[in-house]
Amino acid sequence: MKLIGVQCDVTLGQPAQNLARMQDWLDQAAKKNADLVIFPECAVTGYGYDSREQALEFAQKLDGDASRKMIAACQKHNLRCLYGFLEDLDGKVFNSIALVGADGLIAIYRKIHLPFIGVDRYTDYGCEPLRVHEVDGVKIGLNICYDAAFPEVSRILALEGADLIALPTNWPPGAEIMSPTVIQTRALENGVYYAAVNRVGLEAGCQFIGRSCIAAPNGKVLAMGSNDGEEMLEADIDVELARNKHTIRIPGISEIDRLADRRPEFYEPLVAAHSRTTPRVMHHGPDSE
Repeated sequence: MKLIGVQCDVTLGQPAQNLARMQDWLDQAAKKNADLVIFPECAVTGYGYDSREQALEFAQKLDGDASRKMIAACQKHNLRCLYGFLEDLDGKVFNSIALVGADGLIAIYRKIHLPFIGVDRYTDYGCEPLRVHEVDGVKIGLNICYDAAFPEVSRILALEGADLIALPTNWPPGAEIMSPTVIQTRALENGVYYAAVNRVGLEAGCQFIGRSCIAAPNGKVLAMGSNDGEEMLEADIDVELARNKHTIRIPGISEIDRLADRRPEFYEPLVAAHSRTTPRVMHHGPDSE
């Protein structure tokens, strides 16, 4: 699979303008023979909304104009696309990403970890189980931004058979440690390709930091974005590298398998209920969770 991540600027509250630019990016990616193109978190709608009402005003229906245009672009170029948007679902608003292709919707993922930042202060928690989706023989797991801070999520996707974990993101200042350090770590510890695609530009007083990163199953950085430029990152996905979890450095002397060597009987505290209070609940009350 030829993977391209589009590190681009996004205009708040201008879905039509953003979609037109995304279609232009897809035209360029097609010229590079892309099979899968990944856009940032909230690429269609923008992220810096200051109320739930503002977010709902620009949120998109899953079968609405944005998906129709992106599917049409995939049909035009015979490729797949993953893009972020605010989703209006029966009056709820989710921070979502859609994976689409020439035949329509392949998968939807709604963000399950929500920081008290930007529009995520007002969105609803995603509640579907984590799943892996097969595209052209490549098994893809989906995450969004803050999800990368929770290693349990990437591990579950790896156990479900993911070859590639895609992370559309909106990293603000202060998140510089995420790339490449955390992205390399998630790739290495799970033996998967990891593609984090961030945005650039100024929105609602926040200067997004770029630094998109694609890492290989051995943790090596395959492509790295600048701090502030719009650009395309390219990488080739070899599923055999992702599926061979058994690393042999010296046969019979130095061998590891980070999935087989786990001791899950000791990990029960990781999934136990806890009593810590999120900033969302502190600011909005228990109904916010």
